[in-house]
Order: sequence, then C-alpha cells, then structure tokens
Amino acid sequence: MSETKHHLFEEDKLSEECAVFGVFGSSEAHLLTALGLHALQHRGQEATGMVTFDGNQFNEKRGLGHVSENFNASSMKMDELAGYSAIGHNRYSTTGQSEFRNIQPFLTELAFGEFAIAHNGNLTNAERVRRTLVDTGSLFQSTTDTETIIHLVARSRRSKPEERIKEALLQIEGAYALVALTKDMLIGVRDPLGVRPLILGQLNQSYILTSETCALDIIGASYVRDIDPGEMVLIDKNGVRSIRISEKTNSRFCIFEYIYFSRPDSVIERKSVYGARKMIGAELARESHIIADLVIPVPDSGVPAALGYAEESGIPFELGIIRNHYVGRTFIQPSQDARSSSVMMKHNANTEIIAGKDIILVDDSIVRGTTSRKIVKMMREAGAKSVHMRIASPPTINPCFYGVDTPDKENLIAAKLNLDNIRNEIEADSLAFISIDGLYRAMGENKRNKDAPQYCDACFTGDYPIAPSRDFISRSKKDGI
Repeated sequence: MSETKHHLFEEDKLSEECAVFGVFGSSEAHLLTALGLHALQHRGQEATGMVTFDGNQFNEKRGLGHVSENFNASSMKMDELAGYSAIGHNRYSTTGQSEFRNIQPFLTELAFGEFAIAHNGNLTNAERVRRTLVDTGSLFQSTTDTETIIHLVARSRRSKPEERIKEALLQIEGAYALVALTKDMLIGVRDPLGVRPLILGQLNQSYILTSETCALDIIGASYVRDIDPGEMVLIDKNGVRSIRISEKTNSRFCIFEYIYFSRPDSVIERKSVYGARKMIGAELARESHIIADLVIPVPDSGVPAALGYAEESGIPFELGIIRNHYVGRTFIQPSQDARSSSVMMKHNANTEIIAGKDIILVDDSIVRGTTSRKIVKMMREAGAKSVHMRIASPPTINPCFYGVDTPDKENLIAAKLNLDNIRNEIEADSLAFISIDGLYRAMGENKRNKDAPQYCDACFTGDYPIAPSRDFISRSKKDGI
C-alpha cells in the first residue's frame, strides 16, 4: 500500500480500484495518456505505467508512485515514449503484491506481434485458470490476475488478435474493463455485467478509451458513449468497430462508483456522479432528518451528499472541517507527541463554526468505524453540543471481490454490530445510514429490484452477481485483497 494513499479521513474507506486509459491516432498519444492518467489518479496511487507504439516499435515506462513522479515535463523518458497510440494504467493492488513486476500495462511478444494490456477489476476464477496454465507449461512473470489473460491469448489458435482476446475472455469470470494495444489497433473490452466502467471519447480524429469522463475533460476530448457490458471495441485507422463477447444481459454496474470511487465531475452511464451524490444526500435527509444547527461534510468525499442533505432539510451547510491539501508524503515528527499531531496537520475543526452547535456530519460510508470515532471526537473537542452521523450508503457488511480493496467481513463494523452498537462505538449522539431502497430511489429507481438488481450492491446486500470461487476468497484473505 502506498504511504500517500490515505489521509486521515480516507484511511477507513474502501480503497480505490485501478484506472485505464488509451489513445489511438494522435502524434501526442503519450502526452494525452499522461494527462488522462493524472485525471484518474484517485483510482490508483500505488504505481503507474504507459506503453506506446510509434509506427516502428513499442516503448514502455512503468514506475511506483504517482503519475506526476513518473510522467512529467522534465522526464527525459517522455520523449522516448512518443507515438501515435498508447495505453496507460494507474494501479492499486487488489490481486498481486505491491512490487514492480506487477505494474501495468504488461507488454509481451505473441505469435501475431507485440501485445500490451492493462486491466481494472478482478478475475474471480483466475487462481484456478492460472493453476491449469502452469500445470501445462506456462511461466508467469507476475502475481496478478491480468497476466492470466495474456497466457490465454497466447494459447489461442485464432488468427486475429480480437478473436484471440474474445476466446480468452470466454474462459474467465469476474469484473473487468481492459484496454489492449497491438501495432495496428487499440482494443477496449468491458465485462458481461458491466461492473467496471469504460468510456469512449474522441479528440479531433483520435479516439480515447478511459475509466471516467474527467480524463476526457482534461485533454479537451468529447464524450461519445459508454462501452456496453460484454462489448469489445476495435479502434484502428478505419475508425471504431464493435463486436460482442457475450449475450446482452441486465447490467450490474458498481453502485459504489457513484457513492465514492469516481471523481464527482465525471459522468458515468450517462449519470452525473456529483448529481447522484447530491440526490443521495437529499434522500438521506428525507429518511433520517433530525433537528440541528449545521450540516457539515466529512472532506472531501462527503461534500456533495452533505450539500444535498442541507438543501433538502433546510439546515445551513458549513465547512466545519478544514483539510490541508499541502501536507506531503512525510513530515518531521521527532516524538510521539508530535506524531499524534499529524491529525491536525491534515485536518482541523473549524471551531468558530462548530462551538455550541448541534451538528450533522455527513460521510459517504463507515467501514471499520475507527475514522468515524476520530471525527466525532474532533467535533466534541471543538465544542459541538451534539454530533449526529448520517451515512450516504447502506451499512457495508460484505467484502468486494471485483477490484475494490475491502477488509475481511470480520473487520467490517456493520457486519459485527447493530446500528445502536455502532453508534456507541463511534460515540455519536445519533447515527443513520441511507436504506438500500433509498439509495436506489436517489439513483432514479423506484426501489431495488430484488429479482434483478439494477446495480452491483454486494457490499451492502451480499448479492454477488458473479460468485467468487473458494480459491479466490481464500487468496483474497491471504493477500489482503
């Protein structure tokens, strides 16, 4: 885990997934990819990488740390990455250890030529498929599930790269959005249930694939459409073609993308993330309103929901917690007393606003509960008369197996304690989560369809759209997936 990954109020969140980005048909493909990955930094802060093709050869650079530490104007390597097509990846490890050999994109030589691939998600049967491949002679260079796809593509007897990829993907299960690059083509694929996002954009005559629309905005590209669940898009000099890798079925897009993961300025599945979060806050106010003086967001992820709550309830919105955005990776901390002051270096209570007030704190989720207790304590020490927690998601009671880093079930506070016990644990005066049907109402549905849920909400309901194998669950616990 990157030491820059969490600040105080994010150390108890569900962790980021990964980001993918691709460009075809631009002389500045490497620069566009660096900018796109920068916009997607929130999805993975552990490592980053890029593979480009300049018409003659493939070039690559991968490194630990943030995008700005690896791809910047002063980097001599940027000139060496020049090409007209490129793919990039920001990594947060959910399978495979945090080490250099697991940084994507992967670049390899196959029968049809060089092939690069980057992947967001988790393959739930990868362990079983990997064992079969190893038993029959495959040599793996990484510990990630993504490499399983490469070996399956390599073994295919199909003639075209897209046919090989399709055949490979028919042998795997799980959630994925992937981008791949050959010398002639940029390829994007989304899993059959559409759990992970993948979006098509255009910049002049160039085409873009990206995890979120915020990466289109930063390069001035326009949104074309979301890649459909179970769709493969093939982008080459003739434009964009589409083929299906599976029959059409009901989408199970990850609802937590709207609650927390995606950047609020992104639009995914034609729905504004910011607007969705405000609607969730408004529904939360309708379900669990309480008389108070102020609505205060837990920064930064709780801000849109708190705004929605304040507008619906008529209670003033205030920034009662101020975040210092300029605290770097490390800071001089010569003693334990100084070390404990790091909380106030990163966040501080706005005492003049809080003192003597009954406040409602709005956050997006409670995972372990440790951070919520710190926040409540901070508010009381700032003089709050009462502190009421309102959570813009239902209780998280199950781990995710589709590309999100979540604790084991026994470490999820809502899986162990009832509502009143959680309230006691975090020492709040009251506590309420949005209901599962309330969450769906905020997303524009009447309620959750129990027979055919409109989203993947397994972390709240235990209704996994893709059943994880026992091997995968066991490995998840061992590796901290």
